[in-house]
Amino acid sequence: MRKMIQRRTFLGRCAAVAAAAGFNSRLFGQATGEQTNNATQDSGQKPSQPNRIAVATYSFWRFKDNLKLPIETCIDLASQMGFDGVDILHIQMDNPDKPGNDYLQNLKRRALINGVDLCCLSTHQSFVSPDEAARQKNIDHTIMCIELAYNLGIPIIRINTGRWGTTKSFDELMANRGIEPVLPGYTEDEGFKWVIDSIKKCLPAAEKCGVILGLENHWGLSRTPEGLMRTINAVDSPWLRVLLDTGNFLEDPYGKLDQCASQAVFMQAKTYFGGGIWYTLDLDYARIAHIMRKHSYRGYVSLEYEGNENYKTAIPKSLDVLRSAFGRIG
Repeated sequence: MRKMIQRRTFLGRCAAVAAAAGFNSRLFGQATGEQTNNATQDSGQKPSQPNRIAVATYSFWRFKDNLKLPIETCIDLASQMGFDGVDILHIQMDNPDKPGNDYLQNLKRRALINGVDLCCLSTHQSFVSPDEAARQKNIDHTIMCIELAYNLGIPIIRINTGRWGTTKSFDELMANRGIEPVLPGYTEDEGFKWVIDSIKKCLPAAEKCGVILGLENHWGLSRTPEGLMRTINAVDSPWLRVLLDTGNFLEDPYGKLDQCASQAVFMQAKTYFGGGIWYTLDLDYARIAHIMRKHSYRGYVSLEYEGNENYKTAIPKSLDVLRSAFGRIG
């Protein structure tokens, strides 16, 4: 009997030691993992993941006559073609100035059923005006768009600085490579002040709704990386970040994208199958993806197809290009 008790005691102690050893090894493993993660972060090496690919409803329309498809149809087509999300162009909505709640909620429902995210609302505004009433009208419009995005469950809206308006047609502006003269009697510094002050007035609504303002390199005062980052840095808010468009830096796009990529939370990617409507850029998307990975960009890449080829063939080809570049790790 004494030997049996001693044997049981010995086995019990062994089990306790083994359990303690296992517990300690788990703690050690956790600590080692944390140390590894911290070391990775300290060395600047950050884990990567494939970017999700969206399509802008603009890609189906491109402001071409008789091609303004309903947003609902764009959502259906995006899902059928294999996209992960849909970037809604605000002015493509039914009654964009006052869309009804039923309309908005049905767009959400349609996206859910189709298995795609509503990931961005691309809006238009201009804060570059000496007229305070005109600026306030654009501030009010932007706040309305923030609230629309909130009702749609969209976490970001695309905003613009606006431009001087001294070039009367967009075709002429494109012929001039997006460059236009400053309004006579005023300076660029005044223009930046109007933009910065106006954006700041939109921030309380953005923070309340949890909707980031993504300032795009979209002509006007954000045509250059210097102008874009001047505005971002002056506003200095987590609710204003960069929305990068790959097709709007017409010269040396790679260096300019690199200058802004660290602040980017959304990307719109141009393709030009069949030749561009206004111009064509030969963009190396493998190189662009490398730049964005270098800056640990994990957000959406949204196709803005801007070519003359039929969208039914060009958009799937564009998706293949973007998946090949952005759809891998590392």
